[in-house]
Amino acid sequence: MKDSNCAYCMRGELLDKFGIFICDLSVSTLILFKEQSKPGRCIVAYKDHVSEIVNISEEERNAFMADVVKASNAIHAAFRPDKVNYGAYGDTGCHLHMHLVPKYNGGDEWGGTFQMNPDKTYLTDAEYEEIIAKIKANL
Repeated sequence: MKDSNCAYCMRGELLDKFGIFICDLSVSTLILFKEQSKPGRCIVAYKDHVSEIVNISEEERNAFMADVVKASNAIHAAFRPDKVNYGAYGDTGCHLHMHLVPKYNGGDEWGGTFQMNPDKTYLTDAEYEEIIAKIKANL
């Protein structure tokens, strides 16, 4: 099921406002978050428009979490963060998704909660492509 007003469902212009499609995983989509103050920050969005993790079967939940782990492993391998923070939010955008936010000891926001969009670091198309290639090489 899809929602025509949802960026994760429809992709295209809605997604382009904040993210770049990387690839499909087993039951989700991997998206590069355009704001890259935390190098390698991504979003894993479930394939269907559901609001809560409790709204999918145990099998689908396990597959979704396996996709999160696969993406996290790729981020760790590509960018060597000291920690990846995981955020499952969606008060206003009710599509099951998880933010994977690499954190670096001594860096911006270390020891605190990451900002949803610090709106500080945007890259060139070539730089985005380089990050995506590093992630894909480690999936």
